[in-house]
Order: sequence, then structure tokens, then C-alpha cells
Amino acid sequence: MADREALLARYRELVDRELPAAAARDRWVIRNDHCFGRVLLDDAVGACWYDVLDRRAGAAYRQLDDDRLAHAVVQGERMLAEGDPLVRALDACSLSWRGKSPKRS
Repeated sequence: MADREALLARYRELVDRELPAAAARDRWVIRNDHCFGRVLLDDAVGACWYDVLDRRAGAAYRQLDDDRLAHAVVQGERMLAEGDPLVRALDACSLSWRGKSPKRS
């Protein structure tokens, strides 16, 4: 369980602080914590997260199984390392699952 708690904490650190800070500094296509949460959750479940997870059952990231949670953390770390190109690609997938067009450059 300690590994899961570490993943949960790392997910929050990425979404709440590190990704928004990098986005503001480097002018990424998305910058808000809730947008990073959306993108990572959607990518982890391979769909619009609220079509897979229960919106009424508490924090969505806590509902992810261990493999999906680890995937979300890895993708967040990749975003930090690779920057806007990866963020754009993952955001475009997320928006597509929601029936929306990708953001323009």
C-alpha cells in the first residue's frame, strides 16, 4: 500500500504544482491544474474519464487501479521531460474523446 500512497502523492504533486508551473514558465497549450488532471485521467482510462469512473465516488484519481495510476504518473513525468509537444498530443486525444477539436497553435 505504501507504493500506492507514493503514486497518489506524486500524481497530486504533478497535477497541482509541477505541471502548472512548467506550463506557465514554458507557455504550454494548457496551464491549469484541472486541465492536467483531465488529460492524465483520460489518458489513463483511454476515454473521457467520467464515462469510466464514478464522478460521485470521490476523487477520480483515487479510483484508478494501480496500473492506471502508475500510467498517469509516468505520463505526467513525461510531460515534464518532453514539454508542450507531448502535452498537445495528449490534450488532443482527451478533447477528441470529449467530441471537441484540438486547440490551435
